Amino acid sequence: MSGTHLIHDDDSRLSRLDRALFRLEARLTLLGGVLILALVLLATTNVLGRWLFDRPVNGYIDWVEQAMAFFAFLGIAYTQRLGGHIRMDILVARLHGRWLWGLEWLTTLLTLLLTLVLVYGSWLHFRRAWEIGDSSLDIDLPTWPAKLVVPVSLSFLALRLALQLWGYGRALWRNDPRPVAVPLLEDTASLAAKEAELMLETDDPENPS
Repeated sequence: MSGTHLIHDDDSRLSRLDRALFRLEARLTLLGGVLILALVLLATTNVLGRWLFDRPVNGYIDWVEQAMAFFAFLGIAYTQRLGGHIRMDILVARLHGRWLWGLEWLTTLLTLLLTLVLVYGSWLHFRRAWEIGDSSLDIDLPTWPAKLVVPVSLSFLALRLALQLWGYGRALWRNDPRPVAVPLLEDTASLAAKEAELMLETDDPENPS
């Protein structure tokens, strides 16, 4: 399952690379958010144009189809860094120390290998669309930009997984209780304390928020 995660950092090379990559991932995610906003505005324009002037946006469905790839994939590495992807952690939550880091290292390695296969396949898919001039059915919108964003985003995910593989490997080697550059699931007591603090802040009438 998905939960609240901590990411520790320090002055090591791994942590510096983690923070540098995270800045790029955050920009990609911001771009995805901007595109979602643009799609919302496009949908509003389409509805109002159809209702008021009987003139919907030309090729609206084509634009929506192409935009899907952008906001579906641009934030994938950002989410991986924060540990936001949904997964089953019934077993992982019971492990500690080297057993935990070893299992995380193994699952991260398998995910990295799968991601590299997907990068290769999606890149071939993009090249095919580029070479044949593939376009949408309605307004002949080129499909290669939407197909290019997939291998690019997955490449950032591969870099993130490689850094996390390094982080888990270092933690396994050192038996480090506070590894850096990897998402650490908070325990139940910490989560409960944060939720209680949040509820107290919400119920406080003097709190401006």
